[in-house]
Amino acid sequence: MTPATPAAAIDLTDAQIERYARHIMLKEVGGEGQARLLGASVLVVGAGGLGAPLLLYLAAAGVGRIGVVDHDVVDLSNLQRQVIHDTGTVGMPKVDSAAARLKAINPDVRVEAHAVKLNRANVLDIVSGYDVVADGTDNFAARFLLNDACFFAGRTLVSAAMLRFDAQLSVFKAHLGEPHPCYRCVFREPPPLGLIPSCSEGGVLGALPGTIGSMQAIEVLKELLGIGDSLSGRLLLYSALETSFRTVKIRRDPTCPLCGAHPTYRDLSHHA
Repeated sequence: MTPATPAAAIDLTDAQIERYARHIMLKEVGGEGQARLLGASVLVVGAGGLGAPLLLYLAAAGVGRIGVVDHDVVDLSNLQRQVIHDTGTVGMPKVDSAAARLKAINPDVRVEAHAVKLNRANVLDIVSGYDVVADGTDNFAARFLLNDACFFAGRTLVSAAMLRFDAQLSVFKAHLGEPHPCYRCVFREPPPLGLIPSCSEGGVLGALPGTIGSMQAIEVLKELLGIGDSLSGRLLLYSALETSFRTVKIRRDPTCPLCGAHPTYRDLSHHA
């Protein structure tokens, strides 16, 4: 892991004090907290609907090192919701399009592009290089792989998902032990292939990822700063059509094959 640079080791420049003034005036953040963000690192997996607002707000907030994982290219159909890209970047690798936009927003940020598809052979090396991991993927195989990898790597995972008009959000850090659950404590195994459609198959309201991706960014910043109440142990459910939020308590499952009392998953060999 490349740890966050200690806050005391970073002196804010006059330009940074002006840029982050609205953070610095918050007593929960202040200059020390802003310096901590500048020394922190976050890996965002997926530069699509959820990753777009998430990446934009992390860069604007001054997270010093941001990794972006995506093996896809920008498609015209993405632009209905993936606001980090634009018409001029259609056909460009998403990681390159996202990196250019982030650097334009904030030159303080170091962007690391990973134009790869995560698998059991590369995921541990990638996630281990960052303080916090944020899941913006759109398929169950990737979500379960990230959950398991973050557990073994000892990294906090901020996970979100959406479909049509609904979304969910939680934080998983079962590597810290009780009482924190992992994703498998809530959803034991991926559903049968084809049972639940992806956004490309079932559709999604264009502004929905703006809502949930921004909230995902907030949870990432809270984890980096160590402020507020962590969403670990709670699952936030949002319905856009009902304009309603509901929070469900989730508990660590002692029979979980990953983080339970008698785990059967001790590495990533159960992934394809």
